[in-house]
Amino acid sequence: MKKTDLYRTPDDRTIAYRRSIVQATSAGRVRPGIVFLPGFRSDMEGSKALFLHEWAEKQGRAFLRFDYTGHGASSGAFADGCIGDWFRDACDVLRALTEGPQVLVGSSMGGWIALLLMRAMPERVAGLVGIAAAPDFTEETIWQRATTAQRETLLREGRLEGPSAYGDEPYLITRKLIEDGRHHLVMRSPLCAPCPVRLLHGMADPDVPWETAARLADHIEGDDVRVTLLRGAGHRLSDAPELALIAETVQALPDPVEA
Repeated sequence: MKKTDLYRTPDDRTIAYRRSIVQATSAGRVRPGIVFLPGFRSDMEGSKALFLHEWAEKQGRAFLRFDYTGHGASSGAFADGCIGDWFRDACDVLRALTEGPQVLVGSSMGGWIALLLMRAMPERVAGLVGIAAAPDFTEETIWQRATTAQRETLLREGRLEGPSAYGDEPYLITRKLIEDGRHHLVMRSPLCAPCPVRLLHGMADPDVPWETAARLADHIEGDDVRVTLLRGAGHRLSDAPELALIAETVQALPDPVEA
């Protein structure tokens, strides 16, 4: 695969990315490219991103993965970031590093970012696959589950730390993250899907309940929205059969119909 490249935005952010580009041939146009959107505190070197990149290259499809600011090899500090910042990152790389409609594959928080992209730039989205998608998680998962003492600490000190189930570093939540998230909620206003949407969710997910996928599917206004629930599966969906299902789901999406 190609080395990590850096994209410098007009406002001087540096976003690290890797991509594969496929040129259209004389035989006809190529299938839509794929953009992978990582989750909260995840980066483009995760197992799902790596697997899908390799799979896409074998399929002859363009692929893009990147790190949000404050994540991985991109500029900025994680503690300074919020949903609006990471959504802006995604908008910038989609515009600058891809051409035409793309299939968005969003993992956890990346599913929320994908939904924001679909709402803001529907003409650039050929399909959306949510992997344990976590729309509005700052409000519905973090704030609503927080105790009174935790909320008071967050409001008073501006940050709250706790143990993480996914690494040695503490799980950091900032007041900025919560307050900014309220400006980007997608479950409290109409959400139109002009493209196919597929939601994959583990029924043993301890972080984002599988019922979230069902509520999201019911909330989306679209003609082609499907949910696949995996009995016994957790949040990451990174085992070999789960990765294969993700690839099969992307592959089975119908291509956009040209007018």
